[in-house]
Amino acid sequence: MKFIKLSLSVALITTMAFAEEEKKSDFGISANMAITSNYIFRGMTQTKNSPAVQGGVDLEYKGLYVGVWGSNVDFGDTKNSLEADIYGGYKSELAGIGFDIGAIEYSYPNMSNEYNFADVYFGLSKEWEKFGVKAKYNKSIKTNNLNPQDFWEIGASAKLPYDVGFSANYGDYHNIGTYYSIGLNRAFEKFELSITYIDFNHGIDSAADEENIVGTVTFRF
Repeated sequence: MKFIKLSLSVALITTMAFAEEEKKSDFGISANMAITSNYIFRGMTQTKNSPAVQGGVDLEYKGLYVGVWGSNVDFGDTKNSLEADIYGGYKSELAGIGFDIGAIEYSYPNMSNEYNFADVYFGLSKEWEKFGVKAKYNKSIKTNNLNPQDFWEIGASAKLPYDVGFSANYGDYHNIGTYYSIGLNRAFEKFELSITYIDFNHGIDSAADEENIVGTVTFRF
């Protein structure tokens, strides 16, 4: 039986560049911080519909990138409350089509044997003036005691009147479930407002289905 939860997330993302002039260097560094009321991963809440504090740092050089990211989590146990990810890859464009290939390790320090896993991923994207499409495939790698499942996602975005953006995504988490999301966003001078509806359908237990409405306020400088 499905249940509907309404959650609002307020995100603060801070980006810092440490090059004297962008044109003089291909090296870039950025950082981000966020406060959210519900951390959702592949359609499923990771915090039992409770708030999370998140942040990360990214380094990039001529398309090569590495980064770290972390968030508090709540899986209903008392042993672990932290997720810490590290990732790296290469992204560029070929014949007008963007691509992104890399790997990511999802780490849970206090329950590493039970939860840790890794993905290698490959993504494609294409942008037009007012429309864009994307696709991504994650191949999971077994680490410790967990045998994770592969994941793929497709999505589209469009620019609507009054500078409103529209996005839609569909994802399939093999042997776990599927989800889709639709959202609207509006960017201002330093702020971006968005609201997204997310519906997750569990592949085995319908009682684990989720429906969430997530609102986000983003601040950039």
